[in-house]
Amino acid sequence: MGDDINGLHHVGHIVRDMDQAMERYRQLGFAVPAPAYPVLPAVGGGPAEPFGVANTHVHFPGNFVELVTVIDDTGRMPGEARPIPLQVPDDKLPGLMAAIRATAANITSFLQRFQGVHIMIADTPDIDSVAARLTAVGVSHGGVHNIQRPVETSTGTRMEPARYLEISDPQLPPGRVPEGRIGFAENTPVEAPQDQRHTDHPNGATGLVECVLCVADTALPELEQRYSTYFGQARDGKVTRFDRASVTVVAASALADLLPGERPAPLPAFVAYAVSVRDIAATERLLRDNDVPVTRTGPEEMFVPADAALGVAIIFRQDG
Repeated sequence: MGDDINGLHHVGHIVRDMDQAMERYRQLGFAVPAPAYPVLPAVGGGPAEPFGVANTHVHFPGNFVELVTVIDDTGRMPGEARPIPLQVPDDKLPGLMAAIRATAANITSFLQRFQGVHIMIADTPDIDSVAARLTAVGVSHGGVHNIQRPVETSTGTRMEPARYLEISDPQLPPGRVPEGRIGFAENTPVEAPQDQRHTDHPNGATGLVECVLCVADTALPELEQRYSTYFGQARDGKVTRFDRASVTVVAASALADLLPGERPAPLPAFVAYAVSVRDIAATERLLRDNDVPVTRTGPEEMFVPADAALGVAIIFRQDG
């Protein structure tokens, strides 16, 4: 179990203000491309309008951090935003609108809990195998979805196929579990490398390497059992690590040992994620030069507190 997982595909950082989030991430030393937002007619033959959510990706060679915000009723978009027209037959339009509304409603409900990371998607080379494995052990999920997503390349933005699966809690709306949205995604073999401009980060970041979930102490045994079903065998210690998925689970009472000074958000919650960097000393100099607070947790690791990173602690860890 869990042999069909290759680590993290992405985490989703839900923000209230995309302009503010892009500015903060650039201050943290990440290259952040212009966000994209879907436009489509509300009725067949009508004018195309912004709808749903806007997002952008902090790209790494094998995964990414997604910044997500909800498009409000005014349709106001960040200044750099790029419209992505969605082409859909008139008879399919109501179904697509309903699906996008459901996604936006979930994002809105997450943001009402707190601004921060609410999405964690594991990478798999065989999503059909994952779906069959979860079904066999009684895990509720929404099945494999085939979609088109915008991919930015050196020659512009193009739409490429993607496949994903979301785990569901029968007591919650579709695509939801108590800690947010978790699932699996399959990288399509036809994907071209991302534009090098967006994977060469001033802070030296080279990849997304960990996501940290904090739960109440009393909820830890149930969560460990549930995640073992999703991701395979865990490695126990003061915290529980699901190595294949690059997920760490920590009880609230132990969070201060892992991330000194951090206070749990409403639990359960994804409280941090980690990126690897080429040179931890150079990364620290850049952050301090940009007046970003950092806390050292070892000679090869430090983190930016959640208060300074829009609701999630960002860990920087020496690569290798």
